[in-house]
Amino acid sequence: MSGTLLTLFNGLSLGSILLLIALGLAVTFGLMKVINMAHGELIMIGAYVTYVIQSLFLKYVPEPFFDLYFLLSIPIAFLIAAGFGILLEVSLIRFLYKRPLDSLLATYGVGLMLQQLARSIFGAPNVGVQSPSFLNGGLTIGTLVLPYSRIFILSLSILCLVAIFLYFYRTTNGRRVRAVMQNRQMAECLGVQTRRVDLVTFAIGSGFAGIAGCALTLLGPIGPTIGTYYIIDAFMVVVVGGVGALVGAVVGAFGIGFLNTIFEFFTSATIGKVLVFMLIIAFLQWRPSGLVSSRSRVLDE
Repeated sequence: MSGTLLTLFNGLSLGSILLLIALGLAVTFGLMKVINMAHGELIMIGAYVTYVIQSLFLKYVPEPFFDLYFLLSIPIAFLIAAGFGILLEVSLIRFLYKRPLDSLLATYGVGLMLQQLARSIFGAPNVGVQSPSFLNGGLTIGTLVLPYSRIFILSLSILCLVAIFLYFYRTTNGRRVRAVMQNRQMAECLGVQTRRVDLVTFAIGSGFAGIAGCALTLLGPIGPTIGTYYIIDAFMVVVVGGVGALVGAVVGAFGIGFLNTIFEFFTSATIGKVLVFMLIIAFLQWRPSGLVSSRSRVLDE
């Protein structure tokens, strides 16, 4: 019984990690139709922001307040990654809308440059981030131990999901984003500043990538290529869930997380990943639009 519960918790934990990583991509790729291959490097930026803040706290802040560094890192990682997103959108992305292949190649090159920049500043070897003391250990339920770090990531992913939902469905700016997504020309005719909407939306997606990078520091060492380990999984979540659908991203993330954990339990990590890919390919052959297909009012689509 405890083994089954542990497997379910591992699936839930992996799904929450995938969801947190894919939320930013669900905004930039799902809503804006921009293939941002530099999304992994934005995750890397959030991870290194956490490392830098930890180093500053170790050097300048008294030890009793050290644990606050991680809570402070989350909003700072969001803001710095969003700042990089704004710079990327203004200098490159805005000239590549409706040119998905060009945006793929351009952002892939940007990702390589950001990786090399990280190597030049922090070095090629991975660096470790010390978890705050309140995330050490785990919650004991009978013979089952649930790590506090995984529970925190699950809670953080739910909080980020709620924040995105409230922004897109309960605010004026969110309604503008959905209007531009459905029909850009009509939104422009109604006075919506589509350029500004694109900029803010891309910045938000980049900021959530920074939060994901901050959370990944709880799972192990970080390095310049940390984002490349997760970018394929993030695209899988968005495509399987349905482009432009937050509900689909949630179902896709937890579905892939549970399937991956179950297959690994009965086989191995490599074979389990292969089986998940095979199921995804078969599913997309049957339902190319994903679990949840988004509606559009643009007639030529």
